[in-house]
Amino acid sequence: MEMSDHGRELLSQWEGFKLQVYKDAAGLPTIGVGHLLTGSEKSSGSIVINGESVDYSGGISKEQVLDLLAQDLGRFVSAVNENVTVSLEQNQFDALVSFSFNVGVGAFTSSTLLKILNGGSYDQVPGELMKWVKAGGQTVQGLVARRQHEIDLWNGAV
Repeated sequence: MEMSDHGRELLSQWEGFKLQVYKDAAGLPTIGVGHLLTGSEKSSGSIVINGESVDYSGGISKEQVLDLLAQDLGRFVSAVNENVTVSLEQNQFDALVSFSFNVGVGAFTSSTLLKILNGGSYDQVPGELMKWVKAGGQTVQGLVARRQHEIDLWNGAV
């Protein structure tokens, strides 16, 4: 499966859509839709988008943000496709891609959420999502809101 256009739109709303570099909630330099700048991107001042080096010091275009998002989503789409062994509706797939985009592939693939889902307990996924609302040991309201949006998407409510 691939993430739907609707899922991408929601992800862009939840992550933010920024043409300029900004600091994310953890204080890390980010651009576009949640693209964390790598060490080499920070030192070079450029990002490779669709095989071309793009200087981001003056910002990037809306089209480049969308291309970068499509490029970034590949590994999260693959993680969901390769690790979920039960059938999913499109909205459920989109919710899991959003979740893995936020927590990372490693956290997703080693999560109890994935184990429970692969056991067929679809109804337990919302509760498992809500366990991922802390950063630095503290509940973060932005993560609570993000998880609720993902639950709504999982349930087909958005």
